[in-house]
Amino acid sequence: MVDHVLALNAGSSSLKFGLYELAENNLPCVRWHGQIERLGDAPRLLAKSTDGQTINQPLAKTQSHDEAIRAFLEMAREQLPDINIRAVGHRVVHGGAVYSEPVLVDQKVMDVLAGFIPFAPLHQPFSLTGIGAAIDAFPGTAQVACFDTAFHRTHPWVNDTFALPLSYYEKGVRRYGFHGLSYDYITQKLKEIAPSLYDGRVVIAHLGNGASMCAVSGGRAVASTMGFSALDGLPMGTRSGQLDPGVVLYMMQQEGMSADEIADTLYRKSGLLGLSGLSSDMRTLLAAETPEARRAIDYYVFRIRRELGALSAALEGLDALVFTGGIGENAAQIRRRICEGMRWIGIEIDPNRNADNGTVLSTDFSRVRILRIPTNEEMVIARAAARMVQ
Repeated sequence: MVDHVLALNAGSSSLKFGLYELAENNLPCVRWHGQIERLGDAPRLLAKSTDGQTINQPLAKTQSHDEAIRAFLEMAREQLPDINIRAVGHRVVHGGAVYSEPVLVDQKVMDVLAGFIPFAPLHQPFSLTGIGAAIDAFPGTAQVACFDTAFHRTHPWVNDTFALPLSYYEKGVRRYGFHGLSYDYITQKLKEIAPSLYDGRVVIAHLGNGASMCAVSGGRAVASTMGFSALDGLPMGTRSGQLDPGVVLYMMQQEGMSADEIADTLYRKSGLLGLSGLSSDMRTLLAAETPEARRAIDYYVFRIRRELGALSAALEGLDALVFTGGIGENAAQIRRRICEGMRWIGIEIDPNRNADNGTVLSTDFSRVRILRIPTNEEMVIARAAARMVQ
């Protein structure tokens, strides 16, 4: 039998996975990765191996996360009959102020994580559902929770609090930050490929359907654009980003909207979709010729520049800007527009390097290095799971 660890990322209607073989040094090496999408509707398994095999098949009888994990397990055992799952790592959106490192899951941990559901009601339940399904599928196997909030637990107090009565801070109402697994991967990658930048002042822009930015100094998080929830900061595919809390009061008091209606508006009908009236997908907006699509992009770029300036102030300077995430890695036009508006801070992007989607995007004379580094959250989860079973 060959030892493997499994990395799972459970969403409301999907289950992303990465299957990693444990080498002799116990470092995970990816064998398969993919997802089961559209759970509850028209589920389909999409998977690809490192040796070029692909699977794309409907799963008519797969509607729940338990069934999705069983479908994945059936595929894995068919492709790798000698597989032995030593540990399962899970992306958990919220670890509160309690967890700053990955943790082995037991019932006590599950109870604590369930207590964070009010802090992330649209994400946390699915994280717990995924863990429960994996416990059923792999009885007796180590389950490891890895937290999107953990990377940000090094924030200084001024970047961790709101100007509310202190009792709210004690209740857990504070700035948590998210996308921490992505930021963890990027900082470790910087340590590997550019140790001088790792030791310096870096802003990482995780730009995708969900988007945020993080200020990192010496590999430790200093500030994030996201706060108490995954709504704050940058506009996203369907999420509003930064919002005057008075707008929420207006929705309640003047329009009579319920909490659920407001949540639906802010999480699912705002952002690029709300501004453009067309799509939440940046590729569609870039190809569109409507004034609404152009204004949505203009606002998106403006907010990134504004947050970049603020995070640079939190760092007291800037040595590097790193783009990652679906938009950050692939939308050269967006990267160019962001950087062209930030020359005053020492950012100079090379148009040819940027168009080629290389690693280094800055000119040779740019004071601030600009990098493009693809993220890999599943690898962070797999490494944590491997460490737990050493």
